[in-house]
Formats: sequence, C-alpha cells, structure tokens
Amino acid sequence: MLADQTDEQTPLGLPQFAAHMLVITKNSWTDAVLQTAVSRTLNQIFTPPFRSVLWKSIGITIALLVGLWFVLEAVVSTFLLPFLGPWPWLTTSITWLLGTGLLVGMGFLIAPVSSMFAGVFLDDIADAVEGKHYTADLPGRAVPLSKSIMMTLKFLLLVAGANLAALTLVLFFGLGVIVFFVVNGYLLGREYFQFAALRHMDIAEADKLRKDNAGTIFLGGLLIAGLLAIPFANLLTPLFAGALMVHVCKGLAVEREATTLHAA
Repeated sequence: MLADQTDEQTPLGLPQFAAHMLVITKNSWTDAVLQTAVSRTLNQIFTPPFRSVLWKSIGITIALLVGLWFVLEAVVSTFLLPFLGPWPWLTTSITWLLGTGLLVGMGFLIAPVSSMFAGVFLDDIADAVEGKHYTADLPGRAVPLSKSIMMTLKFLLLVAGANLAALTLVLFFGLGVIVFFVVNGYLLGREYFQFAALRHMDIAEADKLRKDNAGTIFLGGLLIAGLLAIPFANLLTPLFAGALMVHVCKGLAVEREATTLHAA
C-alpha cells in the first residue's frame, strides 16, 4: 500500500504505516478543501435526495433480513425441531434462543448491509451534490451498475479483511483502537475518493490525484471511520462518505488546475 507514497522503499509494517499516514496528514488538519467539503456535506445530508437513498437502502435491507429470518425459521422447523420431539422443554428453549439471536443479529446487520445497498445508489448522491454545488461543471459519468456492485463488494471485502486483521492485532498485541481508525481511514478514504474521481477522469489520473493529496484523503477517511463507529449514525456513512469525497475531489481538482496555471 505504501508504494503509493514511498518510491521503491522497503514495505513498512502496520505500526510504521500508521506513523507514516499520521505524518503526511499533519498539515491537513486546517485543509480548506476538507473544511468546505465537510460543511457542504452536513448542510445537504438531510435533504430529500439523500433521504431517498437512505430509505431505499434501509428498506431493501429490512426486506432481506426479514426474508432471511423466515428462511432460517423454516430450516429449523423442518430439520431440527422434529428430532427434539421427546424433549419439548429443549425445543422451546432452542426456539427462544434462535429467535433472540436472529433479532439481535438483525440489529447489528442493518448498518453494514444497508451500507452495501447504499453503495449501489452512490451515483444518485453524487448527482445531487454536483447538481447543487457544481452546476457550471460537466456532469459526472454514472458508474455502470455492474461495476458499482463490484466496487461495493470489493470495498466490503477490503474493510472486512482489514478489520479482521486489525482485531487480531488488538486482541493479541494490544495495539489499541487506533489501528481500526488508521486501517479504516486509509481504506474508506481511498475507495470513496476513487468512486468520486472516476466519474470525471480515468483511473490513472484519479490515482495520481489521490497520491498527490494522500493526507487530505486519509483525513477524510478518518472522519468517515469516526461516523462508522457511532451506532445508528453509521446508517448515514455511505451518504456522508459519497458526498464528502465528491466535494474533496472537486476541490483538489480546482487546486491542481490553479497550481498548474500559476506554474505556467
């Protein structure tokens, strides 16, 4: 991962990577681009287009989880409970335990699963942001649905794998919760920025813009990771992240153009 910022250097371990990312972020805390992006995102996040995406993603999630509930109930009733006929007390206990477990599981799954579905609607969020704040620019190209689904699945696998590794480090090496924020800050910033950038440029140009502004994008990822860690508020994570990175991408592109003109 550090090949992005370290030209042919020996790969760093996770502690060194964390320190490296914090160093390159040091001068970004007062970044005007990020401040503007956060302010505009918060002002728009509860508007109708954003609420529409939120309700659609939550509705699909609830329908999926309720369907899963009935499937599991049918499987248990068909294959497990008949074997427990001689022990009605055990049947009752298992039924209650499964019901409680499914209910609790649904509560924990609503946020991550709805985030997955919201990822499919990120172009709607980007269109709403660009239609309100960047009307003078050419509209972004919508990511094809198949590619959007693949990006969402890739993102979920990356975050799941990274958090599993981070959890292992926390449990066995005591590296602390900062590991979660560093890992998620990097991944969330990178993936959501790539989504926003690819609407307006090819992948090579998007990668260069990201590498040239690694600190700002990482800090934006930390803000997203912070929201992700708050129960119930984390339902807003994809909306906040998608809008934030559209603003960041636009702001960084303007800064780059201004720097190029000044240098010329």
